[in-house]
Amino acid sequence: MSTVTVSPKYQVVIPSDVRRQMGIKPGHRLEVLAYDGRVEFVPVENPPAMRGCLKGIDTSVPREKDRW
Repeated sequence: MSTVTVSPKYQVVIPSDVRRQMGIKPGHRLEVLAYDGRVEFVPVENPPAMRGCLKGIDTSVPREKDRW
């Protein structure tokens, strides 16, 4: 587990082993979330990179007759 220090400007540096593991490069965007008493950084994927991520999902949802 890596630890970081918050700078006086509230900046943190993501450790190199975490950057390599997550494939984070300069210019990548991260979404910052406050969740259950912690801070999480989630990589933001561009739409073309997400193509096919829901492949195989069941789309046969029962619908009301007026929604056909």
